[in-house]
Amino acid sequence: MSRDFQSARHWARELIEDALFPGARAVDATLGNGHDALWLCERVGEGGLVYGFDVQPEALLRSKERLDAAGLLSRARLFLMGHEHMAEMVKEAVDAIVFNLGWLPGAQHRVTTRAQTTLAAVAQAIDLLRPGGILTVCIYPGHEEGLEERDALLRWAQSVDPRFDVLHRHYLNQPNHPPELLAVRRRS
Repeated sequence: MSRDFQSARHWARELIEDALFPGARAVDATLGNGHDALWLCERVGEGGLVYGFDVQPEALLRSKERLDAAGLLSRARLFLMGHEHMAEMVKEAVDAIVFNLGWLPGAQHRVTTRAQTTLAAVAQAIDLLRPGGILTVCIYPGHEEGLEERDALLRWAQSVDPRFDVLHRHYLNQPNHPPELLAVRRRS
């Protein structure tokens, strides 16, 4: 029997799933089309809360519409601002934080996440994690900014305090530069 190795987004969800429960707090640091926000809102339950960030009004609108259509908008607080400002809006410890880097699917590729702001955001993010909490970052190194972002994140990850476990999962032999996963868990 053959088992597909899956993708970085699949790996991220597997890890995040263990950190979520009814009443959990989570962050979608890059709302995009709202798929991750919806998934997080479903898992945190009625008593939970998901904070969402994006710099593009179109991403915020798409996410809001997706959550509203599912009847889950009340479980979310959405912000039209970069993820590097999350600590200004999130004032409580969280159980999970999801980053899905790159650009808004279906939009122009000139607006993309950037290494400088992503580094500021992940530094804030690990400080927000409660013990046992997990941060996942899906990285897309198939374009110039994505490659720069990946290299900067991997340098940062090597310097993370040993009170956190850091994992980097990627394919070694694929020529098309598939997405990679960086995951950080605050030890209990």
